[in-house]
Amino acid sequence: MLTSAMNKPSQKLNLIDQIQQLGLAYHFEFEIAEQLEQIHRSYFEFHCGDNDDNLHTIALLFRLLRQQGYNVSCGIYRSDDILNDALTFTITHLESIDKRKVSPNLEKQVSHALNHPIRKGLPRLEVRRYIQFYQEEPSHNEVLLSLAKLDFNSLQGQHRKELGNLTRWWKDIDIEREFPFARDRLVELYTWMLGVHFEPEYEIARGFMTKMNVFLTIIDDIYDVYGTLEELELFTKAIERWDVDAKEGLLECMQVIYKMLLDFYDEIGYELTRKGRSHHLFYAKEAMKIQVRAYLAEAKWFHHSHVPTMEEYLPIALTSIGIQMALVASFLGMGDTVTKDVFDWLLSSDTKIVKALRVIGRLMNDIAGHKFEQERGHVASSVECFMKQYKVTEEEAKKELCKQVADAWKDINEELCRPTAVPRVLLIRIINFAGAIHAVYEAETDHFVNAGTNFKEFVTCLLVNPCQCDGLNDEV
Repeated sequence: MLTSAMNKPSQKLNLIDQIQQLGLAYHFEFEIAEQLEQIHRSYFEFHCGDNDDNLHTIALLFRLLRQQGYNVSCGIYRSDDILNDALTFTITHLESIDKRKVSPNLEKQVSHALNHPIRKGLPRLEVRRYIQFYQEEPSHNEVLLSLAKLDFNSLQGQHRKELGNLTRWWKDIDIEREFPFARDRLVELYTWMLGVHFEPEYEIARGFMTKMNVFLTIIDDIYDVYGTLEELELFTKAIERWDVDAKEGLLECMQVIYKMLLDFYDEIGYELTRKGRSHHLFYAKEAMKIQVRAYLAEAKWFHHSHVPTMEEYLPIALTSIGIQMALVASFLGMGDTVTKDVFDWLLSSDTKIVKALRVIGRLMNDIAGHKFEQERGHVASSVECFMKQYKVTEEEAKKELCKQVADAWKDINEELCRPTAVPRVLLIRIINFAGAIHAVYEAETDHFVNAGTNFKEFVTCLLVNPCQCDGLNDEV
């Protein structure tokens, strides 16, 4: 269908959009890229689009080309304000749609688009939701719909098996007994990591990333509430030494997690050695050392009751959020695409798209979780830092921080345009991570810490309930 010469560009655009939203694009990456290249040349080099192009087609054209990395700017970067000006107008009119004049399915799609913009969510969860919308369309393609459901269920089966393996790993190392204070969030962490990698070939990346985040969660708790400043300094030095003998003199819980961490890195090293990439382990060690130094800096602020300025806070907090460490773990499992230059790029403080992701993660985490963290005794978040520095209310601080999150998204959009510094497949992990963060901290709520309704829906839809393939409704 994609390569048929009979299809107009507008028809191909609609088909590509359907394939992408149904979660099938990873099967047709080459064909989609080829067709979008042809369409891009037709419209922007030869100026020969369809004569009957309407606003929908033009908007779809721009969106699909931008998603593919074509630099067709239309107000999506910091310097382009036209869509910023139009956004309020658009939202107002969409919210005021007369429900009596549109189909129930269109009404649901409008509501969903207002609350869950494209890219700001867990990709497979959005696929699940779109499948429901799509099957209610009278003109839907039954072959595409069936393929999407079968593909979703096939991937879900693989993901369930992976989670089972991770659960056995969790029990084998006996985390609950060794660390009674540890948050049992393995299922939530794995579900979150599915937002970064869902494709079948990235099983190793998902495993590395999930396990790394388990360790970061425990180590973060140790720095927050389970050590004196002197004990934390010794723990930091032990990790900087990276030697099993360095655990002597540490608190018992620190000794245990230290040994577990080194064993996990040995596991990574074994896998990398099998693939001829053992030298990449160096970057994982360096990233962990950078991570714990940031944890220690925040611990010092807390022990001295220091509320830093935003200029002092962000360089440390953008590291302590753990996003770079998680991406290093992710990239370790992505095969030959990742080179030494990629790791240097990832760990550089000047990498714009990575910094933008870290800003989104840190500020959304702070906005959603600062009240809970302050109640349990925690270093000041960006909300408290901003309030003190600029003498504003909590709501004013959060409003400004939300603007910074929006600007960070513009930076990500800009950096996705060609040419890119690293392979596009790696940049997709970054934008997927940003979207997953939005899902986890939606509506200024930390759904990871408060694993209630939202995360239950994520887990149920992604890992428990398959798509019904018999034509029956499959409410999500």
